[in-house]
Parts: sequence; C-alpha cells; structure tokens
Amino acid sequence: MKTLVIHPDDRSTDFLRPIYSGLQGTTVITKNITAETLMEVIKANDRIIMLGHGSPSGLFNVSGIGMGFFAIGAQHVDVLATKECIYIWCNADQFINKHNLSGLYSGMFVSEVAEARYCGLPSATQEQVDQSNDEFARVLGLTLGVTPDLGQVHSTVGSEYQLLAESNEVAKYNVERWYYKN
Repeated sequence: MKTLVIHPDDRSTDFLRPIYSGLQGTTVITKNITAETLMEVIKANDRIIMLGHGSPSGLFNVSGIGMGFFAIGAQHVDVLATKECIYIWCNADQFINKHNLSGLYSGMFVSEVAEARYCGLPSATQEQVDQSNDEFARVLGLTLGVTPDLGQVHSTVGSEYQLLAESNEVAKYNVERWYYKN
C-alpha cells in the first residue's frame, strides 16, 4: 500500500511525527508543493494521512502546501473519496460529515493548553496535554505499523488511549472524539 503523509511544517504539531515515522515506504509532504503537484501525489497513493491544525473546512496550510488557506479542503474531496484516509486535525469530523467521506478521523482534538481551556478543561496542565499528545501519536503510529485495517486501528488506539484517559482529562476529552466510518 502506497502511503502519503501530508503534515504541514509546524513546530506545534511535531508531536504527530511518531504516527508516520516508523511506517515503511511512506512519502511525507511538509512544505512547498504546488496545488497541481499535491493533487497528482494524492492520486498516486492508496492511503492518505493528513495531520496538523485545521477546522471544519479542512487542514490548515501553514507551510506552502498547495494554494490558499487550506492544504486539504473541499477541492480534494472527490479524490479523497477514492482513497483510504486518516484525518487528524481539530474538527475533521465536521469535514468528513459535510462531504460524506469515510476513514479514521478526529473531532475537536485538544493538543494545547489554550484549546483545553476553550473546550471546558480549565484545570488541564501542559504536562497532561503533552502526555496525551505523545501517547496518542505513539499508539497510533505503532498500530498503523502492525495492521492495515483502519477499523482495527480505531479500536486498538481507542482502547490503549482510554487507559491514559482514566487519569488524564485531556486524553479523556480526545478519546471521546475519535471516530471511524467505513
């Protein structure tokens, strides 16, 4: 399976790197690619993993991926519908539902203390946020390295991440917003 990772270069999302760092034969795009080339590369791959900051409208373009405000947005929906996809950005669930896509995806995902406060977790600490971020990325990366089945990946990551959620309010919030639609 040919896998493409689209992870806009942004120090605040470096914690996501373990998701793909151990995957063999993966093409990683982090910056400086034209919209046309991006579309060609997406078409040439079987699985697309999209990671970073985003909104219900798509994955934010913070490093010259494609053109415009979104590295991944409505203009990619038709081609993404033909691929096996993983969408990890805040409110990716709304993007998936709006465009009737399938795959493995997150809802609002707390990855910073300010987001925790905004999402009603006023006592969340930087340590809790870091622990949650690191465990999620570690478990997802390890699981993707073991099984190609996204339904199994969803289940395994949910179960493993739930263990941390028992003592970490940020992980508890995030695990409740971890989805799979076939």
